[in-house]
Amino acid sequence: MLLPLIAGCEAGFWVLLLAGLAARYLLGRRRLGAALLLTLPLLDVVLFAATVVDLRSGAAASEWDGLAALYLGFTVAFGHRTIRWADERFAHRFAGGPPPARRPRYGMERTRYEWGFWLWMLLGGAVSCALLLLGVALVGDLEQAEVLFTWMVRVGVILAIALIWPVTYTIWPAQPKRGG
Repeated sequence: MLLPLIAGCEAGFWVLLLAGLAARYLLGRRRLGAALLLTLPLLDVVLFAATVVDLRSGAAASEWDGLAALYLGFTVAFGHRTIRWADERFAHRFAGGPPPARRPRYGMERTRYEWGFWLWMLLGGAVSCALLLLGVALVGDLEQAEVLFTWMVRVGVILAIALIWPVTYTIWPAQPKRGG
């Protein structure tokens, strides 16, 4: 039951985001655009509620319950950032807005960028793990909730892999290519 809902929430996020931005910039309907964008968190509420119902049903937690927690955690961390990213590009393309700022390419600025991005990843991981622990509590049986602990390990692996980028840029900062 949860997998189609997770996919639907992801698709719904992009459909509502594009509809909100199109209403704002293509149709000139700022209020409608804002209203559509304000509905985006409702998708997360629906997924959260469905996951709680699934976990309280008495059955063992499933992989999909863990995936829902991961999705929700990273949506909390990156949702607003993703909306801002899309809004900047839409405004530039369709409303004569300034070009979006590019991420830094070299030196300490790039290193700071990579560490900042990783900290957002850490926030997403922390929220995901908090939701997974809530899921364990909702199930009430450690054996039936075992898969949720597995998802916590996966979150740790994701964060460890993501840590490679800021550490690498700290040790070997990117430098502009030398023209010859």
